[in-house]
Amino acid sequence: MGCCSGRCTLIFICTLQLVLALERQVFDFLGYQWAPILANFFHIIIVILGLFGTIQYRPRYIVVYTVWGALWVAWNVFIICFYLDVGGLSKDSDLLTFNISAHHSWWSEHGPGCVRRELQLTPGGRTTPEAQSYISVMGCFVDYQYIEVLHSSMQILVALLGFVYACYVVSAITEEEDSFDFIGGFDPFPLYHVNEKPSHLLLKPMYP
Repeated sequence: MGCCSGRCTLIFICTLQLVLALERQVFDFLGYQWAPILANFFHIIIVILGLFGTIQYRPRYIVVYTVWGALWVAWNVFIICFYLDVGGLSKDSDLLTFNISAHHSWWSEHGPGCVRRELQLTPGGRTTPEAQSYISVMGCFVDYQYIEVLHSSMQILVALLGFVYACYVVSAITEEEDSFDFIGGFDPFPLYHVNEKPSHLLLKPMYP
């Protein structure tokens, strides 16, 4: 097929997207980030659909993957703005957890070089059930928001590559189907056929 190289590249991109999405899903689960968890789930489903469409020459599935790719880029731009406090957004809000919990990114306490310490504040220096504990994180080499921004940037880059190659593969498959139809590939009657004429049996009377 003419678009074999494009298909192979798109298959590789979809596979890479699945790996990156699964990796991100794991860390979002660890941080109880419910909005990204749902977005990652839909992303995985659509990427699998696009991968199936690419392998099985189903352009409609690839079109769905292409449309989702644009939405996925927009979602990751939103995530970048969220963690960089752009446009009135704040990374300290509970927006990504649907205000269900006060959890934040898993990387905020487990980033590279981070030392996590739990401080127990007790009234009067005594340990009581009402004592509150606070988490102190020190020594991080990279702030967690930049790790999240890096993740989203990788997602955007791969999604854009997938979008371009998906458009190319859909165009190539459509052109090939049109040319195949033009030469009679889908014609129920073959191009070359033998004209069969009905044979007439002449009955003559027989005399003894």
